Amino acid sequence: MGSLNPMLLRGVSLLRVRLHHHHHHRLGFGFGFGIAAAPSRRACCTESIRAEESSSDNSSTLRGVLSVNEAPKYPRWDDPDYCKWKDKEGEILRDVEPVVLLAKEILHSDRYMDGEQLTVEDEKVVVERLLAYHPHSEDKIGCGIDSIMVDRHPQFKHSRCLFVIRTDGVWIDFSYQKCLRAYIRDKYPTHAERFIREHFKRGSG
Repeated sequence: MGSLNPMLLRGVSLLRVRLHHHHHHRLGFGFGFGIAAAPSRRACCTESIRAEESSSDNSSTLRGVLSVNEAPKYPRWDDPDYCKWKDKEGEILRDVEPVVLLAKEILHSDRYMDGEQLTVEDEKVVVERLLAYHPHSEDKIGCGIDSIMVDRHPQFKHSRCLFVIRTDGVWIDFSYQKCLRAYIRDKYPTHAERFIREHFKRGSG
């Protein structure tokens, strides 16, 4: 056979290079290097973003309590510790989201007027999932709980907060964010500080 035309050989070589580059570029998307990585990245490791988006259709969201961090520009998908953290982060968010949304709805919607006591159902959740974990819960509860009430904060009149109405008639306010932090520290001790650092606004609670 005669030798191939040099121009033809050069064209074939360029085509191979382009195909090889295209193939590897597509494979690289799965590790977050391209736009097409978004679906797998969201499915695997962006629970914090999904938690915010999943509640965006409701009047009450996690905004104002938990800050939702965007996924890193170059996620460390090949780091097992990083992926374990993202899985645990999603687990914690799924756990606390219902009680966070309830607390925000109680305080920031027209569900309750100032001075109104919570329903039995709402009070049960607030007492068991929040107040029970307050760092000074025994002092707050004192001689016993008569009811939980929503009213204006004693110092910040433009804000509302939760109050324990004790059986002796004393009212005492409590921060549900402090309760939430303590709950996370109690249930997720290994990951709590990182979660709180990354998701709670500075100074909250």
